[in-house]
Amino acid sequence: MKISYDTMQAEFKRVLLTLNFTDEKADKIAHIFTQNSRDGIYTHGLNRFPVFVKYVKEGYVKPDAEPQPEDAMGAIERWNGNYAPGMLNAGQCMDRAIELANEHGIGCVAIRDTNHWMRGGTYGWQAADAGCIGICFTNTIANVPPWGGVDPRLGNNPLVIAVPREGGHVVLDMAVSQYSFGKLQQYNAAGEELPFPGGYDKEGKLTTKAGDIMETWRLLPIGFWKGSGLSLMLDLLVTVLSQGRSTAEISKGKAEYGVSQVFICIKPSGNEQAAQLIEQIIEYTKTSGLENPDNGIRYPGESTLRTRHKNQEEGIPVDEEIWEKVKEL
Repeated sequence: MKISYDTMQAEFKRVLLTLNFTDEKADKIAHIFTQNSRDGIYTHGLNRFPVFVKYVKEGYVKPDAEPQPEDAMGAIERWNGNYAPGMLNAGQCMDRAIELANEHGIGCVAIRDTNHWMRGGTYGWQAADAGCIGICFTNTIANVPPWGGVDPRLGNNPLVIAVPREGGHVVLDMAVSQYSFGKLQQYNAAGEELPFPGGYDKEGKLTTKAGDIMETWRLLPIGFWKGSGLSLMLDLLVTVLSQGRSTAEISKGKAEYGVSQVFICIKPSGNEQAAQLIEQIIEYTKTSGLENPDNGIRYPGESTLRTRHKNQEEGIPVDEEIWEKVKEL
């Protein structure tokens, strides 16, 4: 089943208006959810929308709240998100980081007491569209065991790095677990096994069965001990810079809210030499021989652009059951 962009966006906005969002906020949030689905990130588009509505109704996300700057030191600022919608807070913080980068060459905004930003890549694309290199990361509820442990004590703390490029931005958007929790839910709902092991089952064995991993909450960190260390460092950085809640504090609650995030922007020189260097790196990477002739080498973000154009023209694929659920909200 496929839905047009305008139809999906209008349905999201209708629901948001019933939750006491202003017309402007409802429109922005609806567009972000729709863009996520359009770009093929269904786990943080349509599929995530009912969860967002639930969090609003339960008071974790406050429709009337606004983020506020609390401290500033040159190119670095600290903000309080006041539990406002995470995607709006994130967009505003990235806008501010872009402003600081245009003024100082680099800008950094850390925010505490915010909420799930949905697709982190949204803010990487935002920075790249403004001609900036963007780096952003967030902590999460504990869902990854530290290397050598069996109990979740680390978050899968998504990391985004974006580089602007004339022929299509290069945007890496990754969780520190082999698969994000949303991706596990997607595979589990489809009754499909993961292409590669993504975590451990109750017997402590690596498995490709998403449902077994969701049951144990033992997601596999990328690069084994290296991903475990990266997750810890991201939590340290985001907590120290924002003076917000760590994964340990977030995990004390019944839901994932009040997280901490960092948004960094760097203003590149923008000269022709920089553009040539980017093309050189991408072209050289693609000269590798292929393991499978049917699967070409892609740079981060290349598949997103392809999916975006396809879904914009043909309509956005949706899970019919979830779509009907949203229409009933």
